Amino acid sequence: MKLQRKNRLRATALGALAVSGALVLTACGSDDNSGADADGGGKTTTAASTIACDGAKGQLRASGSSAQKNAMDLWVKNYMAACSDVQVNYNSSSSGEGIVAFNQGTVGFAGSDSALKPEEVAESKKICGTGQGINLPMVGGPIAVGFHLEGVDSLVLDAPTLAKIFDTKIKKWNDPAIAKLNEGAKLPDKAIQPFHRSEDSGTTQNLGKYLAAAAPADWKYEAEKKWPAPGGQAASGSSGVASQVKAVDGSIGYFELSYAASQDISTVAIDTGGSAPVEATSENASKAIAAAKVKGTGKDLALDLDYTTKAEGAYPLVLVTYEVVCDTGNKADTLGTVKSFLTYTSSEDGQKVLTDAGYAPIPEAINAKVRETVAGLS
Repeated sequence: MKLQRKNRLRATALGALAVSGALVLTACGSDDNSGADADGGGKTTTAASTIACDGAKGQLRASGSSAQKNAMDLWVKNYMAACSDVQVNYNSSSSGEGIVAFNQGTVGFAGSDSALKPEEVAESKKICGTGQGINLPMVGGPIAVGFHLEGVDSLVLDAPTLAKIFDTKIKKWNDPAIAKLNEGAKLPDKAIQPFHRSEDSGTTQNLGKYLAAAAPADWKYEAEKKWPAPGGQAASGSSGVASQVKAVDGSIGYFELSYAASQDISTVAIDTGGSAPVEATSENASKAIAAAKVKGTGKDLALDLDYTTKAEGAYPLVLVTYEVVCDTGNKADTLGTVKSFLTYTSSEDGQKVLTDAGYAPIPEAINAKVRETVAGLS
């Protein structure tokens, strides 16, 4: 199992690198995603040939979810290779900061790993004029639980045990609850150092939803973007949590799968009560997301995820990142670019790049509704 997981992570990482190379990507975390097109003179590359630039112009600023940063890097570079007169800058901060920026009118769209709350929708009406903010599911994927434990590369945990670890109720790696799930493993008598996000985060909220649904007796906190439990250590962004887990022996944390793949961090397989523990992979996340139902009304496409699924091979700890836009009342100087860019990200080609980067494409039945809604933005 150790070699299998390592090979899978390497394959995911190499796939992301291959796509990155094909799109002439950089790996930096800068907000500035500007770059020249591959052919010069505004011609499209083969990979970007289906991107329609009609109506796109100038600069488009967006911000929010760090979970989708690696997907956004791919999309932005590919898009700007096709639309050479457009500059798209995505500031990978957090879902909470993205929503604040959107409701302040400083970005054309925001990325959020949680759907807008009613009060955030109400606030958005001040910016959207005749309309309001809506949620467009664009990126799916597993929330990987990464760990660093010298001598241990394979680990199985269930929801109650995860809840107790992140609530600092289980403090040692050789705790009987962990040992029971990992028979034969040489678990050290070492302190567990759990890491969580320091800022408001949709990834944190989705982890909370999962723990509250799958381990209600052990996780008594409301699922909020702000980390609710005492103890543990904080780090900024998914990249910050992943970096700490990579560096600290005895640590555990949560972040989008691509961060685990790119840094070769071992990830937890989750015991859902099915026939076998389920690993965090794009394919396994897709099995869980495919069962999601649209709970939003009108043009809002917020999803209801089943965090307690026991379906064979379905990884239950998933998130969906939404692009938050105004349904009507968008600013005239950015509307064309917002529609053009989101038309690409929701296209078949745009969704195809997600799997190689460690994400899960949005199921086609839902994505068809996303494309229809994007086409009708005004």
